[in-house]
Amino acid sequence: MRKVIIVFTIVLGFQNYTASAQETGEDDFGFWAMYFGTNRVSEKLSIHTEAQFRFYEVASNFNQMLLRTGLNYHISDKAMATIGYGYIETDPTFPEPDGEQNISENRIYQQFVLRNNVGKIKFSHRYRIEQRFISNPVTGNDTQHRARYFLRVTYPINDTWFLTAYDEVFINLQEPIFGQNRLYGAIGYVANKNVSVQVGYLKNHFTGSNFDRLQIGIFWNTDLRKKQESSD
Repeated sequence: MRKVIIVFTIVLGFQNYTASAQETGEDDFGFWAMYFGTNRVSEKLSIHTEAQFRFYEVASNFNQMLLRTGLNYHISDKAMATIGYGYIETDPTFPEPDGEQNISENRIYQQFVLRNNVGKIKFSHRYRIEQRFISNPVTGNDTQHRARYFLRVTYPINDTWFLTAYDEVFINLQEPIFGQNRLYGAIGYVANKNVSVQVGYLKNHFTGSNFDRLQIGIFWNTDLRKKQESSD
């Protein structure tokens, strides 16, 4: 009888653990749809545009919407500084109970990007500081600060296809110090000189939890500068 009780207790505990993990969406394969744009307006300036829609499950169960823009200053072809703004709506829970209100955030950010090549391999380093003004319907308003470091490596297979991977660590400037880490790998396709597409996998790690995400990103770069007419 004792053995039966022990086995029953273990099974019940495992079921509770599984249900708990499932409630966070950790066991589900989520999806991020992303758009990034760089619109060159002068020799030194360009405008960043961005929209992301994130889901706990593939194309269902809303998690987050992120809209971001910024003004880029091109120091050289290898260095760029940006100041920008983002608006974020977040559903922090995997279940969707009736009457749930999302967390909204207004975010200001500053960043510096460095690029370099080692042979055919391209490296991109991004250093970002964020000031986050968060409105939570449950806990109230809060202001937080965060630092992020992003390292991307890109390998061109040919003129059309490429492989890319990145790792990004998030460090809070208040407790807790560790925010999250994102590890990503993808294959990319260059449609033309302005448009490219990436399809990849993201492992999003938080303290005590990990989320798997399919990502599809569209990158659109335009040049809005007036072309100088050649004189005869």
